[in-house]
Amino acid sequence: MSELIQLTAADLAAKLSAGEVSSVEATQAHLDRIAAVDGELHAFLATDAEASLAAARAIDERRSAGEQLGELAGVPLAIKDVLVTTDMPSTSGSKILEGYRSPYDATAVAKARAAGLVNIGKTNMDEFAMGSATENSAYGPTHNHWDPTRVPGGSGGGSAVAVGAFEAPLALGSDTGGSIRQPAALTGTVGAKPTYGGVSRYGAIALASSLDQIGPCARTVLDTALLHDVVAGHDWHDSTSLDFAWPSMAAAARSGADPASLRGLRVGVVKQLMIDGVQAGVKARFDEALALLEAQGAEIVEIDAPHFEYAVAAYYLILPAEASSNLAKYDSVRFGLRVTPEGGGTVEGVMSETRAAGFGDEVKRRIILGTYALSAGSYDAYYRSAQQVRTLIQRDFAAAFAQVDVIASPTAPTTAWTLGTHGGDPMQDYLNDATTIPANLAGIPGLSLPIGTASEDGLPVGLQLMAPAFEDARLYRAGAAIEQLIADRDAAPFWAQAPSLAGAPIRKASA
Repeated sequence: MSELIQLTAADLAAKLSAGEVSSVEATQAHLDRIAAVDGELHAFLATDAEASLAAARAIDERRSAGEQLGELAGVPLAIKDVLVTTDMPSTSGSKILEGYRSPYDATAVAKARAAGLVNIGKTNMDEFAMGSATENSAYGPTHNHWDPTRVPGGSGGGSAVAVGAFEAPLALGSDTGGSIRQPAALTGTVGAKPTYGGVSRYGAIALASSLDQIGPCARTVLDTALLHDVVAGHDWHDSTSLDFAWPSMAAAARSGADPASLRGLRVGVVKQLMIDGVQAGVKARFDEALALLEAQGAEIVEIDAPHFEYAVAAYYLILPAEASSNLAKYDSVRFGLRVTPEGGGTVEGVMSETRAAGFGDEVKRRIILGTYALSAGSYDAYYRSAQQVRTLIQRDFAAAFAQVDVIASPTAPTTAWTLGTHGGDPMQDYLNDATTIPANLAGIPGLSLPIGTASEDGLPVGLQLMAPAFEDARLYRAGAAIEQLIADRDAAPFWAQAPSLAGAPIRKASA
């Protein structure tokens, strides 16, 4: 592998700034990596080497001219296909948008471009972000670089694998019920869901508007924080965007890198998040991480949040309801796929044929469920009740944060499962989000970072941290300290322990 692709984003940025390497060289190295391994991994849906290298060349020219550039200028960036871009297709993993080209960039993408980041491709995802494995993509599944027979998590498995397999140092994702954090856990990477409204959703192809949040993923806490700083901030295009003076997440990560910063931190463990079915190896790594925190002077506090047990049920009423409304726009008339029945047909017939052909099974399942939940006879019994449960969960969080600074849990109850295992039982995917969903219902920030591998299968385990709304920096401070503890324990950063990939993944498939 090229040494350039093994650098953290922070280290690569420093070399770019010092003139030790050009953005063209860094971009080409990552494009070469994608060409070498993505046939096996399928992390990307679209790349355009010519456009990426042209953007990199422009950054190099500006730097040579003495222009002051952002810290990450020239660093390659992968973008989840849920975010629209002008230079590559935007499909949200669906056939109904196959080949669609947006006339504008999503705000997060526009901010990244303004900061000098170079788009090297659009990453694979579950169709319209509906899934927990990146198996529901209309263009085929993504494979976990730790073991290609395993899922990478979802819906943002493409972005997580792209950074974990050294195809990109940074990536953008979206998190509706854990779609940044859960793939981070299953791939041994770092992912953050910002406070709701902290990053603009303008240009994000909507799934559930009250839950969706754009966020960063990378191989380290600092790299994730650096990208967070780029994309955060108020946007008048987005009515839910927060007008708030966000502190620097990168500064928080740098200040927290000393494990001594954990002294006095109150860490809550919600007993309802230690759900039935947590894999033994996941629980063992989580308990070990808590012990490391205690040894540094952190206080572990058990928290009772009684309404968390209803989070999955409430979420899977609210999300389908909002999805059924958001996806109504795909009607074959204005844009996207159009399927005309034999003999022509009516507008209704064209719409029906198009949606039948363009949407996958999971999307259809959730549209039907959401439409039913919003129907006149069911609204009060289902949708309104789910929103009331959401309020109770928010109150549970408020009570918890009156006692602790952060809440910790396993990010996912299991390690990555074998591709196809849950294909006939979507409920298994739904339950795999049980620990991440509450943060989306409450609108609070969450961060996942790797804490080791499970003894049963040698696959990554993630630790989730959650903090009150607006306290994203608190997560980066604590996360950086925990990351350093894990690196000290293992005598290497976790990302450096990922399987070595040459032309293709060389790790043997697990039994």
